[in-house]
Amino acid sequence: MRPASIDEVRGQDAVLRPGSPLRRLIEGSGGTAGSLSAILWGPPGTGKTTLAHLVATAANREFVELSAVTAGVKDVRAVMEAAARNRDLYDRQTVLFLDEIHRFTKAQQDALLPGVETRQVILVAATTENPSFSVIAPLLSRSMLITLTSLDDAQVAEVLDSAVTDARGLDAAYALSSEAREHLVRISGGDARRALTSLEAAAGVALDDAPAGRSDDTPIEITLAHAEQAVAQASVRYDKTGDQHYDVASAFIKSMRGSDVDAALHYLARQLEAGEDPRFIARRIVISASEDVGMGDPTALQTAVAAMHAVAQVGMPEARIILAQAVVHNTLAPKSNAAYAGINAAIADIRGGRGGAVPPHLRGSGYAGATRLGHGKGYVYAHDEADGVARQQYLPDDLHGKTDYYQPTDRGFEARLQERWTWLKERLGRS
Repeated sequence: MRPASIDEVRGQDAVLRPGSPLRRLIEGSGGTAGSLSAILWGPPGTGKTTLAHLVATAANREFVELSAVTAGVKDVRAVMEAAARNRDLYDRQTVLFLDEIHRFTKAQQDALLPGVETRQVILVAATTENPSFSVIAPLLSRSMLITLTSLDDAQVAEVLDSAVTDARGLDAAYALSSEAREHLVRISGGDARRALTSLEAAAGVALDDAPAGRSDDTPIEITLAHAEQAVAQASVRYDKTGDQHYDVASAFIKSMRGSDVDAALHYLARQLEAGEDPRFIARRIVISASEDVGMGDPTALQTAVAAMHAVAQVGMPEARIILAQAVVHNTLAPKSNAAYAGINAAIADIRGGRGGAVPPHLRGSGYAGATRLGHGKGYVYAHDEADGVARQQYLPDDLHGKTDYYQPTDRGFEARLQERWTWLKERLGRS
């Protein structure tokens, strides 16, 4: 069912629009865009290999396919030599399709540069990982970066419908029920290849279940039960070392910060089901407990730290329960980043050169000669005061009366601290 022309491609309308660089490359249009190399970046099942084939066949080019899993520098050089012969003897361009280029080392990618630079080959490289992290800069700068997106539900449904009726697919020997179609679309996760594989598996189940003696002219119905039996679980799209890892982790943190407990649990489950290290997740929760909850609910940090230690001792699958408890606590707790903002403001002052000498009465006086230097002279011991607060200068001279690092909110436990901090500043002569 691989599309044989641009018109059969589902999805990727943005990068295949008329006049776009990728379309001009496929059509073999004249000019620079017709012979540029391209890096196709996108999730599985979005058409990277298909588009590479179209680049080669639409303009009658020579097509060579290598996989970065098995190919090495020797294989790349052999392709370059053959491409040079095709160009010199037959005036025919060579398209090198390199799948999973992110698996190539820097040295292996360097071997591609001369051929790409001289347009000896048109490189079409495919990757599911962010090229900014996995492809060397010189190769990126010499290629078009084409970002492909997952197919939407309607586009996946079109792929399935075509596969049911097309002679290259099930050739109308089967009929797909609407419930089964909806299920296959849902579990595909926008991956056309997964949708087709699931359809084929469901057709196999339906064939085994077909009644004996039926007419060959009667299509075999693929029911929801057949589809569920063939593929019962949706795929989890997640790359533990790439941008998907960072995207899901970011959404996880922001959902806790935004107090949406259902979203936070969703992203927690997504990470766990994809095999993310639960200790990594626990550390993110600890950070969030201070950065986002802070003094709004100081016990959130206690829960998060306890969860981090418990996860290390217990492990999966029970660790999911511990993490869920910490996530729920963090997400539902009153939020305050006052402590986080306060330390950032203080650090900014230090880096900006503010903060003079420590006031003499606060300096250490527990060593010989300190008294002679005046260290500790005039210091008031706070516990000698009736309210336990000593009115004296604590900040360096250049910051005294000019700073307001900690600004408590009126949320949760911190509302009580706001009242006390206001009183303390008055008592200390800071207001």
